[in-house]
Amino acid sequence: MMMEDAEEVISFLDKVLLDADALSLNEFEWDGAKIPEAGPSNPMPVKSEVDPEKRLEMRNFVLSGILASEEIYLNQLEALLLPLKPLKAAATTSQPVLTNQQIETIFYKVQEIQQIHREFCDSLRPKIENWDSQHSVGHLFQKLAEGLGVYQAFVGNYKVAVETVERCSSANNNFRKISENLKVKNPKDSKECSTSVTLEALLYKPINRVTRSTLVLHDLLKHTPTQHPDYPLLQDALRISQNFLSSINEEISDRHAHMTLAKGENRQLVRDGFIVEVSEGSRKLRHVFLFTDLLLCGKLKKQAVGRQQQQQYDCKWYIPLADLMFLSAEDLEPSPQVHVVPEHELEEMKMKISHTKNEIQREKKSPKGQMRVVERLKKKLCEQESWLLLHSPTIPFRIHNKYGKSFLFLLSSDYERSEWREAIERLQKKDLQGFVLSSLELQMLTGACVKLRTVHNIPVTSNKEDDEPGGLNGFLHVIVRSAKGFDTPASLYCTLEVDSFGYFVSKAKTRVFRDTTEPHWNEEFEIELEGSQTLRILCYEKLFDKIKLNKDDNEIVDKIMGKGQIQLDTRTAQSRNWQTTIIEMNGIEVELSMKFTSRDLSLKRTPSKKQSGVFGVKINVVTKRERSKVPYIVRQCIEEVEKRGIEEVGIYRVSGVATDIQTLKSAFDLNTKDVLVMLSDMDINAIAGTLKLYFRELPEPLLTDRLYPAFVEGIALSDPAAKENCMLHLLRSLPEPNFSTLLFLLDHLKRVAEKEPVNKMSVHNLATVFGPTLLRPSETEHKVHANIVSDIWSHEVMAQVQVLLYYLQHPPISITELKRNTLYYSTDV
Repeated sequence: MMMEDAEEVISFLDKVLLDADALSLNEFEWDGAKIPEAGPSNPMPVKSEVDPEKRLEMRNFVLSGILASEEIYLNQLEALLLPLKPLKAAATTSQPVLTNQQIETIFYKVQEIQQIHREFCDSLRPKIENWDSQHSVGHLFQKLAEGLGVYQAFVGNYKVAVETVERCSSANNNFRKISENLKVKNPKDSKECSTSVTLEALLYKPINRVTRSTLVLHDLLKHTPTQHPDYPLLQDALRISQNFLSSINEEISDRHAHMTLAKGENRQLVRDGFIVEVSEGSRKLRHVFLFTDLLLCGKLKKQAVGRQQQQQYDCKWYIPLADLMFLSAEDLEPSPQVHVVPEHELEEMKMKISHTKNEIQREKKSPKGQMRVVERLKKKLCEQESWLLLHSPTIPFRIHNKYGKSFLFLLSSDYERSEWREAIERLQKKDLQGFVLSSLELQMLTGACVKLRTVHNIPVTSNKEDDEPGGLNGFLHVIVRSAKGFDTPASLYCTLEVDSFGYFVSKAKTRVFRDTTEPHWNEEFEIELEGSQTLRILCYEKLFDKIKLNKDDNEIVDKIMGKGQIQLDTRTAQSRNWQTTIIEMNGIEVELSMKFTSRDLSLKRTPSKKQSGVFGVKINVVTKRERSKVPYIVRQCIEEVEKRGIEEVGIYRVSGVATDIQTLKSAFDLNTKDVLVMLSDMDINAIAGTLKLYFRELPEPLLTDRLYPAFVEGIALSDPAAKENCMLHLLRSLPEPNFSTLLFLLDHLKRVAEKEPVNKMSVHNLATVFGPTLLRPSETEHKVHANIVSDIWSHEVMAQVQVLLYYLQHPPISITELKRNTLYYSTDV
């Protein structure tokens, strides 16, 4: 049979396949046809009474169809590899499109796959063109099956390859143009010479192909007489293919599984994730699915089927992308009022979460530990983390349909908001039309969501396995050095985000570098990590146009110029040296340097060798030298913060530039005359950071090592009167410089907390920031519950926060009253 019969052959094959007894739920696409996955439970129907000669003729027909399909597949692989050579050539120039590593990742094993199928096709073609019913082809299929090991490597790399394509397409416009328009040769009898296909779609072709390997062999075996020499060879090839397919079944990404639309196109899942939706004035956790033609918002439900729990989705609403709109800032109406949980309640929940984690670890390590107790604690942890995940996000993300209906999501990260919007707008560039799903179509779609989703669980640690990495705890030092790749001068700055307790938090912000195409910030930040696994960086253009005022949060919406992220793993923690990296983002390159410091090492109190300075020197030495009750550095920093930083959002929480802090540290240590001028010119977060650093580096905590155990015991007292007597007595028992400095600091922090509606810093937030700094003991041999998981909120840290919080919440007390109170509390300290 000649190649011009290819369409007839494939049509015949499709008919045979669609006439199968039952379609499997596990369907795949192969060159545009829906094909059920083959297996022992789903054989191809062949009647036993078929004449042997007819069977051999049918075998020829099947083999011709296989050859035609191989020709199409080779055209696809050829199109996939077409950019490889020029990309490699460009990689050696001064302006590479991709790095050699990126090229290797994207095209990993594709050439080997092409070679295997080319050899198979070249060997099969002459046998088909010069057909003889006794021709043996079984050895060709056996060899093809033995080459499936190459697919094992391809499948293992597939997810990384696709992520690399997406990342590089966002970072480089030239590569995006290449990846979105690859030409695949059509069969000779086709009207069009070629078809435009994306690189990502072509990368999925080998996945599609390998999942059908057993199906082809099943079909061929059914039409091969048992006495034919090919039969045992085909059986062996089928055995190899089945074993291989079962071994990689879990590795094959469901992301590109599809549903066929009425017009013959495929609806593919592009992105999904759990997002907080504001519905009827309250927060609801939804699972949102972005398909190639619609956005669907679903609620995850569990349904009991027998003794098992099965998950399914209830569709709350959907919008065809053709009907979805983003309104400009000036067209937006103010969002409905949503209850915002006070920051201190979020911090308290973090403490509870850490306490529950520690209880779980203790129970697991206890010889008498019971799994029943562990499971109960895990359930409690899941409830606590879910509450935090629901109530933390505050960044609004609004979408609208063309009929005026709007939907409001709350996100924790500007990065995430940008990701969703860009993904939707990228899909809307295609020729889309509005539609309405029937109830049956909607039921099928929500049913498919369980299979298609890429995010299976709510992102909380209680859903992780015990052996999964828990992230880093400590301090990440980041230097944001410079950026390049901007087309026109602009006022530019960067922000840094890290994940914490299941969501992302903005931790640092560079200064604005005005009217430039190559900003050189060279700013260092110390970022506290709380089980963090990812560092994100966003580059913005600062906008000053009041028309851009966002009515959701009453702030000017700056333009995101680019974004990128870095995974924080054990290698980050192990290296003590600065690691420099360049992050590519939408044609922009940002240079960063990073260094990780463990919590124990970073918080270690080390006395200064130079007693002439103030940092690392005992507070009584400094005040005696200065002839003052409160150190000069404390008075000056507080005065400057109250003068121009008391309304700064996140004051004392947002990191100051580390280099600026070190500059101020040196100036105070050297008693520089220009320190007041430096303070007036310095960023206010750097001044706040200098004050925190001073207390952190005291060789002994402000509340002293001697009294520390008593403070921890006192705050744990349950009787309010006893607690007050104890805590006031301990306060007055402090040495005079410590006592005066603490009162001075408490008065200041209370004034900061009074501005909470503006600066977002409650007494709880301030206690969280300053508690460990003022109370953490100095003994190097001090045990910090080594048998408990390394967590920011250990029992001791929680106690340290609670001690300072007690004093911040206590009404103002005069020194005279303090002295009088000490008479009623005579217990030795």
